[in-house]
Amino acid sequence: MLEIQIKMLKFSIFNFSSCAGFGKARQFSKLTKHTLFVVALLLPFHAVHAVCPVCTVAVGACVGLAQYFGIDDTISGNWIGGLIVSMIVWTLAWLENKNIKFKGRKILLVAGYYAAIAVPLYWQGLIGHPFNKLWGADKLLLGIIFGSLFFLAAVYLNDFLKKKNGGKVYFPFQKVVVPIVVLAVLSAVFYWLTC
Repeated sequence: MLEIQIKMLKFSIFNFSSCAGFGKARQFSKLTKHTLFVVALLLPFHAVHAVCPVCTVAVGACVGLAQYFGIDDTISGNWIGGLIVSMIVWTLAWLENKNIKFKGRKILLVAGYYAAIAVPLYWQGLIGHPFNKLWGADKLLLGIIFGSLFFLAAVYLNDFLKKKNGGKVYFPFQKVVVPIVVLAVLSAVFYWLTC
């Protein structure tokens, strides 16, 4: 199998060099896809142990959609908070996998990620506006806090469900669905409160 993959890669590289620069865009596009597919087959894969990249991308996409459609800042904050926690958990798992350990890494990562998000939002005037408050707190900041807490609770809920089922998920993509559903329900609650 590996010998076939190497031959396919050599064939792809040969074809790439023969058609590059001659205006064969369609052939180049197919060849590029083929080469990327073969290279992906050769890469070593391992199981993901924390919040997966798909979940991180899904949360990030929802933040963009919320801003695009003019949804309330508490709801956008929920998804931003979920994204921050997702990135923290993902980075901690990556550091653990690479055996990179140093004192205070969790606190440093948490402070770093929240500062990387909150400081630019404050400088842009999105956090701290006097008329953008709910319960006396800034809506975006309140949403980030609630989103972070509920996303973290969803990660623990997913782990609990897996443990209860003998280490197996109840349904495909459970690791993605549970946090997204929890944030969606929280968003619906904030939508009801702010409308």
